[in-house]
Amino acid sequence: MTNETQTFNNGIENMSVYAFSFAELGTVERILLVFIIAVLAHISVISIRHLAQRLLSTDAIRHWTKLKTLTGLLTSTLVFTLYFGAFGLVLHEFGVSLTAYLASASILGLAIGFGSQGIVQDVVTGLTVIFSDLFQVGDLVEISGQTGLVQNIGMRFTVLLNPLGAQVYIPNRTLANVIIYPRGYVRCFAVITLSPQQDITQKMLVKINDITQGFVQQFPGILRNKPELAQVETTPSGKVFVRVKFHIWPGRSNPIENAYKQEIVETLKKIDTEYAEWMVSINNEVSEAPIALRPRRLSKKRA
Repeated sequence: MTNETQTFNNGIENMSVYAFSFAELGTVERILLVFIIAVLAHISVISIRHLAQRLLSTDAIRHWTKLKTLTGLLTSTLVFTLYFGAFGLVLHEFGVSLTAYLASASILGLAIGFGSQGIVQDVVTGLTVIFSDLFQVGDLVEISGQTGLVQNIGMRFTVLLNPLGAQVYIPNRTLANVIIYPRGYVRCFAVITLSPQQDITQKMLVKINDITQGFVQQFPGILRNKPELAQVETTPSGKVFVRVKFHIWPGRSNPIENAYKQEIVETLKKIDTEYAEWMVSINNEVSEAPIALRPRRLSKKRA
């Protein structure tokens, strides 16, 4: 008989002796063993979750959506495996066959799978969004009629922070009609016609600046950045105008189109009695030209 065969037989004999002695344990020993298994499994779960939280809190991984999701998925898998295995060992100590335990778990898992198809759809869609780079954390998007900044892309929910500061949880299976705003805002332009007379133009500019600053204080919730007052321009036909650029949340231009415009017109009428409402126009645009680049790359080029 070779050394390898002898070693193998010795291993089998040792396992048999261990199994026999394991089966011969008394009631107190069995209870103690079950308690030890449960405690070790729980401590292992706490350690894994603590390690995962520390890993996810580091600056190197905080902004990597894929890595964050994979870390969370791996943590959940390990936790489930530990609890599942520990529970199986506990049942084994009470005489339940591991084969029967695994078979019952498979049937139960199949039944739960049929009853929770929505959850499965959430997970599959969430993984698809993450690994296809459809959008990322920090992007300004409109999803299923909800607009906001992407705070988190999870296995079941995508979380948006809307203009009101509320968190919106969208089930991943309902993600549809996704609109991405590459610059992170919508630009709303107020094109204001000025007087051709320089002294009157200067008075108008002072009033326009004052009204704009007051508008920022009155409607801070619609703005993504401070408005910009551009330089005065003159068209070839001699028309003098100035452009005020607002960076706003999508769909929040109504105060500019109404309150801001009305105040501008009424104020400039006091300086020039012939000033008319048509001399102030409001228009929105996402960007200067169609852009087919990813939002993350465009974030460095935002005006």
